[in-house]
Amino acid sequence: MKRVLITGGCGFIGSNFIRHTLKHYPDYRLINLDKLTYAGNPGNLTDVENNPRYRFVKGDICDNDLVGKIFAEEQIDTVIHFAAESHVDRSITGPAEFVQTNIMGTFNLLEAAREAWLKDATGKASGTGCRFLHVSTDEVYGSLGQTGAFQETTSYDPRSPYSASKASSDHLVSAYFHTYGLPVLITNCSNNYGPYQFPEKLIPLIVNNALGGRSLPVYGDGKNVRDWLYVIDHCEAILTVLQNGIVGETYNIGGNSEKQNIEIVHTICDILDEKVGLLPDGKNRRTLITYVKDRAGHDRRYAIDATKIRTQLGWKPKVNFADGMRRTVEWYLNNKVWIASVTDGSYREYYEKMYGKK
Repeated sequence: MKRVLITGGCGFIGSNFIRHTLKHYPDYRLINLDKLTYAGNPGNLTDVENNPRYRFVKGDICDNDLVGKIFAEEQIDTVIHFAAESHVDRSITGPAEFVQTNIMGTFNLLEAAREAWLKDATGKASGTGCRFLHVSTDEVYGSLGQTGAFQETTSYDPRSPYSASKASSDHLVSAYFHTYGLPVLITNCSNNYGPYQFPEKLIPLIVNNALGGRSLPVYGDGKNVRDWLYVIDHCEAILTVLQNGIVGETYNIGGNSEKQNIEIVHTICDILDEKVGLLPDGKNRRTLITYVKDRAGHDRRYAIDATKIRTQLGWKPKVNFADGMRRTVEWYLNNKVWIASVTDGSYREYYEKMYGKK
């Protein structure tokens, strides 16, 4: 049985990964280390908390004593590192936490794995089958023009404190492979969407506001382009890389679904108008769209070339954008209590700071 340390498992992608893996991979024991910051919600995993192959530990990846203790107690042979401060807006207003978590936290995990898995500084592994999979983002590559796509060989060009901190952590992970022989893998993914995503991110924010008849803030002209990846497809890609990827390699994971932000907002509005009816004044929800001042350093376009993972490992996304968006909106419609539980006072304070009180 694999003994897997999941960092940040109470967040959006991590909680979906844990639930999916426990259901479909019976030879995995999962230890979830999460600090439970604002976006880490233990309520995301109430349905699996009593599973005998699952253990939750509240703690910080920067706590080297705690991380070392978990490695020893559980005889960890696999790390899947999701934990990160990940929202660009927050990185602009408060970059220090991003440097601490994304860089120093990753460093601490790498050191713990090196101590546990390697015999000596020459890099000879003490056992077979160990893996450290670092989950990163396409934002490390910077911004694209109207054509082209990010490949694994694309030079890094981060534009925000968030993407710079993730780029730094990617380089650290790669260095531990080249210097120490640590068995690492890196994945760089496009924008994820699906159930349990914290409502500071575009899709759940628009769903939540549109349901409440509130304004729908769209940065700039709304024509920034992102490649969208359904979260369960991402989970399967991670498992594919973990099991079959070549140690030391990077794999880009994309959904083959490039959309302008305004297209996303229009799609959500139209699905909600269909599912729950028009607004009380008889207008459709597109009338709620409000264009706001563009984000500082806002990258214009991201696109992922996922040829490598498709041709070498046989993975490709299964969920197309239209189906994935319907599944996602329907999940939020069926889980309004969850939305209410996470949009507490601290979230409202943040929202008003970013977008005003509309």
